[in-house]
Amino acid sequence: MGQIREYVGVAGGVSCPVSVTVRQTDVCVSPHFLALAVDAVLTGSLRAVGVIASQGQAKDADPGSRKTVDVDASSFPCLLLPSTMPTRFRRTGRLLVSHETLMSVFKRDHALKVKEEDGRFDLSSGPHQERVRATFTHGYDSYMRHAFPLDELRPLSCDGFNTWGSNSLTLIDALDTLVVMGNYSEFRRVAKLVLENTNFDKDLNVSVFETNIRVVGGLISAHLLSKKAGLDLEPGWPCEGPFLRMAVDVAKRLLPAFNTSTGMPYGTVNLRRGVPQGETTVTCTAGVGTFIVEFSSLSRLTGDPRYEQVAVRALRALWATRSKVDLVGNHLDVETGKWTATDASIGAGVDSYFEYLAKGAFILREPWLREQLEVYRAAINKYMRRNDWFLSVRMQTGEATMPYYQSLESFWPGTLSLLGYIEDARRSLYNYHQVWKQLGFIPEFYDISRTQPQDKRESYPLRPEFIESVMYLYQATKDPHFLQIGVDVLTSIEYSARTECGYATVKNVGTHLLENRMESFFLAETTKYLYLLFDVDNFVHNPFATYDAHNVTTRDGRTRECILDAGGYIFNTEAHLVDVALLDCCRPEYLAFDIQALSVKNLETPEYHRDGTQRADFISEKRQRILDTFTEISESRNDSTVDELALECPEMPASVGASRGGGENIAPGSATSPAEDRALYKDEPDDFDWFSCAALPTISQFALRGHIVDSVD
Repeated sequence: MGQIREYVGVAGGVSCPVSVTVRQTDVCVSPHFLALAVDAVLTGSLRAVGVIASQGQAKDADPGSRKTVDVDASSFPCLLLPSTMPTRFRRTGRLLVSHETLMSVFKRDHALKVKEEDGRFDLSSGPHQERVRATFTHGYDSYMRHAFPLDELRPLSCDGFNTWGSNSLTLIDALDTLVVMGNYSEFRRVAKLVLENTNFDKDLNVSVFETNIRVVGGLISAHLLSKKAGLDLEPGWPCEGPFLRMAVDVAKRLLPAFNTSTGMPYGTVNLRRGVPQGETTVTCTAGVGTFIVEFSSLSRLTGDPRYEQVAVRALRALWATRSKVDLVGNHLDVETGKWTATDASIGAGVDSYFEYLAKGAFILREPWLREQLEVYRAAINKYMRRNDWFLSVRMQTGEATMPYYQSLESFWPGTLSLLGYIEDARRSLYNYHQVWKQLGFIPEFYDISRTQPQDKRESYPLRPEFIESVMYLYQATKDPHFLQIGVDVLTSIEYSARTECGYATVKNVGTHLLENRMESFFLAETTKYLYLLFDVDNFVHNPFATYDAHNVTTRDGRTRECILDAGGYIFNTEAHLVDVALLDCCRPEYLAFDIQALSVKNLETPEYHRDGTQRADFISEKRQRILDTFTEISESRNDSTVDELALECPEMPASVGASRGGGENIAPGSATSPAEDRALYKDEPDDFDWFSCAALPTISQFALRGHIVDSVD
């Protein structure tokens, strides 16, 4: 009989065991080969040489086969099976496929490298890496030829249109993808176009959330990757630079949105006038909690603490609104803190809030962010999780409301893998992959109980979240099955979404009809994650592969050597890269982290400082005292304690120019000058006390359940 192996999770998730028997084995067959063989048979991607009925009677079998793979699916306990599998074999039946047939098809379709001496194989990533590069290039060239300088491409009519104010959004979103794929010359060429032709001083209403993740995030990433791409640098880089100044200009225009009684931002601002008159006070959860990556990066690069201040304040206020069962809803009023939509999920309207708690913890090295996420994760598993799907529930009780899987939920396995929950991530991803194999794409909403797309939510706008999680899981496990999933995704996009002028939104995953739009995130995220899945040697995956040092003059006037890539990379929710090590290059020397403390893999890394531990101990003690006091307030809700806490941090230096509790807007033009910055951060007790207390991170307002109390500006 040869060797018998039991495979769990290869086809259909962990609830779908498949028994595999290798007959007449005269060479060693890799378990990975068998895994892909099973997957190929069950998805109908191979034509069986022979079929054995469920009773075991052979029909047209090939008795002379040197080696066969016998897949017994007669008792297959899966919720879903791919629609491409012949109907009579979806629930019963056995398929007999010759080894030679499998090998020939895999060689042709999946670029397998086979080592004949031992029968093992490797899924070659090289050809697929180049296929992804070609996919990106076709979409990018089509945008530049037919749509630039407008925001987005219409790939069916071969023209462009504006969606975000005519700021060449797709190009800004694609800048760092050019660097990731090694096209440095094109990056340098179009960087000049962006810097010379983009102006954000417009009487234009924009989404605070989208402008932050796409524009601010894209500009920060372009700034941090400028040296790698060979762009001419200013003497003060990475603390100075044109892309950084442009990012600051945009972020300043978003700051008025945060001037609310809770600290949670409005959803819309006018780039010139601030919050529009009559603007709704209701916004989504993700629109409150998705700023810490970009805004903390800006504060650390520029020395202006306001950005990190408002992002942390919003996070703390949002945390305070959670229900008694530790769930959050979908929309809330940013002035009152009351929920207006109480469906809790990990999907649309909420998703990136959870993502940024994880990534904010990595960037800030702040355990409280991770601790909050762990509380949410426990509640999500308790109330939402059903057979490794996640349902929408009522935030107050945890009672299920909608049995839908949302495409945007596909980010969750990637976030779980960052946190170390690999098997949980794997099981959910396999569920999601079954939907992809059934339909060719993942619709915006999928009805789990009826195993079909939700009516009027059948589209696939080339979203990245699924392939994002695939990339993270492959990096975590090196399991070649995830490479095969990537091939599935790439093949579907090329086969069904490619047009003469780019790639189009799939309007209906059932019919594969197309819609005349290519969203900017296709070039910013989908193609980037696909490329990074197959390019295992990319600099993003290998931060210590080269020693790239850069001398920088910090804002306290000292010269220090900074090491690029030393802390690894964090992606914002638009897949824009943040070089974590560079964020600390521009901070005062006494707040600099030792190079060994820069790894994003360990949230508990202590803060070492180059001039000794005494000052670091002082910072830690002061911050811990603040957090301990906050805990006491949360438990006792004693306003007198809040008054005492308000005295913990010194008065904020006037040069910071932030709003000070009087209801005034944070003026877009109130930035400090470089000279004021240097004065602010000089090593004097008052300024040091304030900075260590308020800006690492600042706690501008403590949000308590039921009310907001002013404490530290």
